[in-house]
Amino acid sequence: MGPRVRVAFLYPGQGAQRPRMLHDLPDHPAVAATLAEAERILPGLSRQDGAEELRSTVTAQVALCVAGVAATRALAAEGAAPDAVAGQSAGAFPAAVAAGALTFAEALVAVRRRGELMRDAFPSGYGMAAVLGLSVPQVRRAVESITTGEDPAYLAVVDADQQTVVAGSVRALDRLTPAAARAGARRVRRLDVAVPSHCPLLDGVAGAMADHLAAIPRRRLGVPCVGGTGRLLRDAGAVLDDLARSVATTLRWRDSLALLAELGTSVFVQTPPGHVLTHLARGAYPHARVITLADAGVADTAFRVTGFREPGCRPSASYRR
Repeated sequence: MGPRVRVAFLYPGQGAQRPRMLHDLPDHPAVAATLAEAERILPGLSRQDGAEELRSTVTAQVALCVAGVAATRALAAEGAAPDAVAGQSAGAFPAAVAAGALTFAEALVAVRRRGELMRDAFPSGYGMAAVLGLSVPQVRRAVESITTGEDPAYLAVVDADQQTVVAGSVRALDRLTPAAARAGARRVRRLDVAVPSHCPLLDGVAGAMADHLAAIPRRRLGVPCVGGTGRLLRDAGAVLDDLARSVATTLRWRDSLALLAELGTSVFVQTPPGHVLTHLARGAYPHARVITLADAGVADTAFRVTGFREPGCRPSASYRR
């Protein structure tokens, strides 16, 4: 029997970044303090959020980590904390901070390293594309039809029953659009991601990240964390292992949401930026309460989170790391 979860915080990954995403964070003292701390940790990098700057895999992942931690701290300052957390791809790093597996400084340094490794492994010629309207078996068949030894492609992300992401070479992704259309896809959309995440092409990155994270102390988690492969991570060692390995394995966000629902989650809160995880949670569980912090604001989100919490449940303090 897993932990009883009422409120889960969700942290978006690369592809969700948008220009001015850090400038548009809520006007809250905890956000300002987090931005200042990030600047001390990564001078000159942590506040970059222009359109051109966010095309960099490194800058985008750092910005997502800063935004997730800043939002969590702002909510915590208003008395709202999660019963569980889950992060999609790079969003797993701010989720790990909220769970207590990483300090903010450790997360920023690690996610910068992750971005650098990914960028250096595939500086050009690779990317990712979302496929809407096909089942997972249909996407697998389409991927098999477009893959060659010179131009590989992989099923990289399962967001929902008929929403997936394919990673691979640009030439393979160019062939994906007509192949998916022939299979009946509603749409194929190239993502703003310049590397082939969540596939075996990044096995070397996963190994290097495991080495990097090996030096991190194994702490007691404040709240459980759901990994990108849909597993419940009950201790810091499992969280850190998932952070390293998930970059080279299929991301099963559909299963992560299903696990949170099975644990009793009735409120999903997406941290900035955007709405992508809000839409996925609402589509999978239309009776759940789904809150987007970017829309609701800190005060209203905190009020709604604390109002939905079970009597006697006390927020964790791990978000202060």
